[in-house]
Amino acid sequence: MAHTLRVVFAGTPEFAAAALAAIHTAGFPVPLVLTQPDRPAGRGMKLQASAVKRYAQEHGLAVAQPPSLRRAGKYPAEAAAAIDQLRATPHDVMVVAAYGLLLPQEVLDIPPHGCVNIHGSLLPRWRGAAPIQRALEAGDAETGITLMLMDAGLDTGAMLGVGRVPIETSDTSATLFDKLAAEGARLIVDALLEFEKSGTLQATPQPEAGVTYADKIGKHEAALDWRRPAAVLARQVRAFDPFPGGVATLGDGTALKIWAAEPATDAKGTAEPGAIVEVSGDGVVVACGEGALRLTQLQKPSGKRLPVREFLAGATLSVGQRFGLPEPQ
Repeated sequence: MAHTLRVVFAGTPEFAAAALAAIHTAGFPVPLVLTQPDRPAGRGMKLQASAVKRYAQEHGLAVAQPPSLRRAGKYPAEAAAAIDQLRATPHDVMVVAAYGLLLPQEVLDIPPHGCVNIHGSLLPRWRGAAPIQRALEAGDAETGITLMLMDAGLDTGAMLGVGRVPIETSDTSATLFDKLAAEGARLIVDALLEFEKSGTLQATPQPEAGVTYADKIGKHEAALDWRRPAAVLARQVRAFDPFPGGVATLGDGTALKIWAAEPATDAKGTAEPGAIVEVSGDGVVVACGEGALRLTQLQKPSGKRLPVREFLAGATLSVGQRFGLPEPQ
C-alpha cells in the first residue's frame, strides 16, 4: 500500500537498516537517506558502505553521506551542502536510528513534524552511545526501544512509544541488537501509520527519575579484571560481543580473546584471582574475586573464535597458570 507521509531517514548500521527496510516495505516514500561516509574495514581495509547505504542503493533511494552536519565543525562546506539538500527535499518527518552524527538544532528544525529517534533502551535509562551493551553489562532484566521526538539534549526528548524486550541469560549484544532492531522496525512503522491517520505525533515527557548514561564502549574495557565477581565478568563478556570482546592476558603477554563464559558454580577450592583452576573440554575455569568463571569460547591472536574443546587442541593452558590483572581504570 502506498502512503503519502514522506520520510527522510538517517542511520548507519544493521540496526538502522532494519528500520529503513520496514519503512520502505510498508510503502512510505523515502525521498532521501542520510548515512555515514564509507569506512575502511576488513583485512584489506577497503572502503565499505554502511548497511543503510547498501539497502538504499539496492532499492534506488537517494543517498547523502556528509561527514558532518555542523556548520561550525571540521567540514563546514559539506555540512552546509547537506543542510541545503535536506531543505530542498520535500518531506514530512525525519526518522533517525544509530546515525552516529550529531544533529544540531538547525537540522532538527527542518522536518515540518520533527525528527523521531529509534533509541535502543527504555528511556530515561541508558541515554547515550551504547545503551544495548550497557544494559547487558549492568545485568538489567529487560531493555527495549523508545521512540523519541528529538531535541538538542542527549536523548532527552518526549517519548512516542515504547517496546519492551527481556534480556535472556544467553543474550550477547549481537543477539540483543537483532531483537531490538526488529522491535524498532515494528514500532516505527506503527507510529508512522498512526501519525498519517491522526496528523499528530502524541508524545509524553520522559520521567525525571531513573536517568543513567551509556558511555561509548572503549577498547581498553575489554581487559577482564579477575578481582571482580564471576557473574559480573560473564555479563561483560556477553556485553562486549561483538566489540571489543573480553581479553585475558597470560604471563608471557599472549592476549586471548574470550567470547563466551559463565559462572562456574561447581568450582572447588580457592585460588588467587586470575589463576586457572581447571582445564577440560567443558571449559577453562579461572578464579575470580568472587566465585570462578568458566571460559567456553576463546580465540588466539590471529586465530578464530573456537569452542573450548577445539581451542585446547591447538593451545596449551594448564592448571596453575595465571592471567594478569589489568591496571585499575
